[in-house]
Amino acid sequence: MVMLGIAVLILTTGATTPLPLPGDFDPAVNMRVKVTETGSFHASRAAASFASGLVANGAPEDLALAEKVLDAVLACQELRQDRSRYGNFRWMREDEGVRDTNAVEFVLSSLIPMMIQHRDRLSEDMRQRLLESIRLGLDDIRAMDVTITYTNMAVYDIANTCLGGELLDDATIAERGYGKLREWEAFTCRNGAMFEFNSPTYTAISVDALRRLSDFVEDDETRVRARTMAARLGLGVALRIHRGTGRWAGPHSRAYQPTVECAGRPEVERVRDWITNGTLPDWLECVLDNPTLPMQVAETACNKLGMDLRTYHSPSFAMGVASRGALHFGLQSNLFMVHYTRPEAERPGVVYSRYLINDKWLGDWYHATDRTSSRNLLDEGRFYGVQSGPGAIGVYSTGSIRSCSSAKGNLIWTGWRSVDEIWVGDHKVDGLPAQVPHGDVVVMGSGGALLAVLPLTPTDLGGGAPIHLVERQGDLVLEMCNYVGPETTIQRRRDLPRCGFYVEAAERSEYADGSAFGQVVAAGRLVDRAHGRGRRSWRVEYRRDGRRVGLEVDLLRWKLERRWDEEGDLGWPMLESPVARQNAVGRVAVGDAVLECGKGPGWLFGDPESNTWVAGYHGQPAPVKLTVPGGSVRVERMATGTVVWQAGVVRVEAVGLEGVAAVSGGTLAQ
Repeated sequence: MVMLGIAVLILTTGATTPLPLPGDFDPAVNMRVKVTETGSFHASRAAASFASGLVANGAPEDLALAEKVLDAVLACQELRQDRSRYGNFRWMREDEGVRDTNAVEFVLSSLIPMMIQHRDRLSEDMRQRLLESIRLGLDDIRAMDVTITYTNMAVYDIANTCLGGELLDDATIAERGYGKLREWEAFTCRNGAMFEFNSPTYTAISVDALRRLSDFVEDDETRVRARTMAARLGLGVALRIHRGTGRWAGPHSRAYQPTVECAGRPEVERVRDWITNGTLPDWLECVLDNPTLPMQVAETACNKLGMDLRTYHSPSFAMGVASRGALHFGLQSNLFMVHYTRPEAERPGVVYSRYLINDKWLGDWYHATDRTSSRNLLDEGRFYGVQSGPGAIGVYSTGSIRSCSSAKGNLIWTGWRSVDEIWVGDHKVDGLPAQVPHGDVVVMGSGGALLAVLPLTPTDLGGGAPIHLVERQGDLVLEMCNYVGPETTIQRRRDLPRCGFYVEAAERSEYADGSAFGQVVAAGRLVDRAHGRGRRSWRVEYRRDGRRVGLEVDLLRWKLERRWDEEGDLGWPMLESPVARQNAVGRVAVGDAVLECGKGPGWLFGDPESNTWVAGYHGQPAPVKLTVPGGSVRVERMATGTVVWQAGVVRVEAVGLEGVAAVSGGTLAQ
């Protein structure tokens, strides 16, 4: 390992003008504060980030204040050796002890890069205190050793451990980080998408952590692996940015309510910022701008658990469905989601699903231990889904319920006043609430999209199991009820209670009105049947005009048994789309381009219009060849890395690279 002081320490002169103090700075405790109806809170991670910014700016006034802020951060560290989380940090200064064990990752993610770049700007006493604090924090990170399926915290663990080990000149710590990166890369790439899949919040955390790691790590192999993984995650993100709305389309393994409702700037701007500042490679612009529509993107997050995600893009809408939720975070998931254009509205339209018990709604939950964050509408059901193009099936079970006053599946349209037309069967709805008779198709027309819903027959737990349209806090909700009535105890059943829907989206310009689209959907054949004795199966299938989509669920164990479309049973593709693919068979083809590599996972993106072709490989050293229209690249041997062809200019970056790449029809960049 190269000594940090020799290779990485960046000695720079600070600014002469101090940073302006943020409006939420609390000089009484030298931390930023957030005031809510439940009190005033000072977050340790926000203070660490603020201190890092002060030290980076480096004006004398900044450095004096930074030492005070760092004092406040260090005062949040758990230093009572009899506590289980010794070395971790309190999330809030006000906490009695460590409430959220992730705090240490967030705090160190600011302190370690600050020390790598600018520790010479701090007093000797503060430097020593920070080094000891970082060592204690890394000890607790090692003790926790979060599972690699907890993706964003696993990547934080990797970055903090690699960089912290190098900072402390401790090879044992650093090697643990290098090894965990290899383990996470292998797990992720043999599935396809990251386990904590397609989360606008947590994929972003992972991408930023990989950038931090690749910027500062000493170990060359680790740097290349981090950059290659960032490129692969970035490809998955860019493939899900909807061109019509600029939003990060679903499904999402985890998301918070502002993201669900499209608050803030479109996510496409964030991705372009990543490209501009070097967090993600520049060729991803071609993915964002690729004109291929309509387009379906499929990835697998965990094939052993049957967890995949599919997104269908059309000019005016994007529909996304996951086969199931991530084990750790189902409550925070958007497993069925539609984004659509609303040109006259401030935000795009969104439709998403939730199963809710006891009429909970927005404002009933905070996020975990962070009492300063937004409220959420959590999903209390157990979901399975299948999608084929613009059609999908979503089914819910209640899971375990002892007593309730309501239990129901919900499809939610944000901002119901922006819904232009509502049809139930051949009847146009003029006001809410509105009943939905069994078998009728419900159609909403809004902005550029039509959405037709055919509710499945819900299990009646008492009260008639109504299906109806209602307004809740400004949103339009299709409620598919298993129970509505007085508080009651749900009797144990042989079959788990169920409800669900077939849903199909279309461009609004393709039909005269919602009624016309509804008639087309109603002409299809819906199968909604539970059968069997010893093994109770629920089969749901929709067919029309040679298309079909279906799934089968074991009702006794609530286990997904099969999914299919008109071509047969669906598998678990690592990545499948018209413009990008991934597999582990040694050959990947996209259009007229072919990647030939070892049997480790390989992926390929192609954009003929810009003559951009990008290949990634994750495996043991092997010969690699990329053939593109008009040329080719041969690499004698390489392990994890990328081969990029952009208008005939070739760049190769890889672990274990042997020889000089042989380029035909192009030139090798220096």
